[in-house]
Amino acid sequence: MDLRIMEVTDLRRRIPDRLQAAEAPLREAAQALQQSTAQMDALVKERRSHEKDLDAHEAQTEKMRSRLSELKTNKEYQAHLFEIELANKKRGDFEEKILVCMEQIDQLQRRVKEMQEQVKALEAAFAREKTALEEQDRALAEELAGLEAQQREAAAGVEKPLLERYNQIKAARKDQALAAVRDGICAGCRLQIPPQLIAQVKRSEDLHVCPYCRRMLYWEGEPVTGGGPSAGGRPADLEMGESV
Repeated sequence: MDLRIMEVTDLRRRIPDRLQAAEAPLREAAQALQQSTAQMDALVKERRSHEKDLDAHEAQTEKMRSRLSELKTNKEYQAHLFEIELANKKRGDFEEKILVCMEQIDQLQRRVKEMQEQVKALEAAFAREKTALEEQDRALAEELAGLEAQQREAAAGVEKPLLERYNQIKAARKDQALAAVRDGICAGCRLQIPPQLIAQVKRSEDLHVCPYCRRMLYWEGEPVTGGGPSAGGRPADLEMGESV
């Protein structure tokens, strides 16, 4: 029960991280959409600025044309025509800038539309994942409540000194307080146990702990029976005496 309680608690602890990870693609896509939209808005403002500059330049050029009839000499006339020609070239520069902005805006509009569809799909996927994780968390919470109730009921049947010792080891290790002896090795720390200690654990007459990880040791098979009044063959995981 303790192992499952720890497992369920850990699963619930990870759910917020899983939810955050599931939301990450949506956040990234939404941020990219926001950046592209801001870039498009900036280009629209830039195009409008160029259009205003062009309108002002056209008005100035028109004034220059209207002055042609006022000129007295051919030299003045030719010089003024040259200024008008330069103004026309400058108008072409404004028009070129406006066209570049319009092309970039058109490209960004297509990209923004694609990104909007992508964000919409990611929102739906995240909503499904969020619902699934919330349902899983509710199920785990119900299981955890049941396990904790069973644990309290089971703990009531354990000798108080033994239960206190068990809880001390569990609290100190932050994991399982028991460890089986398998092939001469402590299943908790995976270190070799002295043969004499293995024999004592097999007899299951007293409580023994691993000399390395301090977990309570138990023999998974049938206990070894021997002579004397203490040879009762009690399973170590059901009944234990005091610590050696």
